Amino acid sequence: MNKRYFIMTAAVIGSALLQAFAMNMFMEPVQLLPSGFTGIAALLSKIAGAAGIRLSTSFGMVALNIPVAIFCYRYIGKKFVLFSMLQVVLSSIFLQVLKSEPLFDDVLLNICFGGFLYGLAISVALKGNASTAGMDFIALYVSNRLGKSIWQYVFIFNCGLLCIFGALFGWEHAGYSILFQFISTKTIDNFYHRFKRVTLQITTQKPEEVVKEYISFCRHGVSVVEGYGGYSKKKMSLLHTVVSTYEVHDIMMHLKGIDPAIIVNVMPTETFIGSFYQKPLD
Repeated sequence: MNKRYFIMTAAVIGSALLQAFAMNMFMEPVQLLPSGFTGIAALLSKIAGAAGIRLSTSFGMVALNIPVAIFCYRYIGKKFVLFSMLQVVLSSIFLQVLKSEPLFDDVLLNICFGGFLYGLAISVALKGNASTAGMDFIALYVSNRLGKSIWQYVFIFNCGLLCIFGALFGWEHAGYSILFQFISTKTIDNFYHRFKRVTLQITTQKPEEVVKEYISFCRHGVSVVEGYGGYSKKKMSLLHTVVSTYEVHDIMMHLKGIDPAIIVNVMPTETFIGSFYQKPLD
């Protein structure tokens, strides 16, 4: 448990540092609008600034996230929400503290590097069993309900937000921001695979022991087909199951402890119909 909290804390701090670095180093110099609630906070800050009112993005980030955090505290997970809010607070602090000179003068370089690092910041938080809150809360809540990733719909929402930004402050920066959002969304989709599933075909000569260990470790169903090796002619069994990609490594370690000679074929699962146990985030 202590190791788990250490990993979550390290992921939250690393994510906050990456997010603040990406915003200050790559986004701010070319006036890009970030995604989700951070983008809403930045947009409100710009609108307030145009009206002569000072409203910091850091304050808006925290204020917008509080109502959603209260809702998700019950439905997603208490520790998950608390660590996510810690990420928001830390990133808002780092935004004020970690001021630096721009690394590139070229707009496209800022978009590419900034988009990748911003998406990586969100991925680090998600892999550490936390998030950057805001739209992440909503995306994960809906994804848990549907059992599939909805980051593409988050991208559509961000594009709508950027259209408002473009209508108010100019379409050129809005267009750059949409490209930035596309890169960051693709980065999250490539690094975070919680809702992607794979099929495991497991060949073993110890089916009873392997199935017992698998069921005690996972809550997924498994089918057993008896057969024999075409070369060795020895009796063996083929186990068939579907799991989330993030579970594969731990499952392999457990099963290899029971049968070191086990053979596992991991295949991508495009469509799965039926009940599927999704491990809670907490």
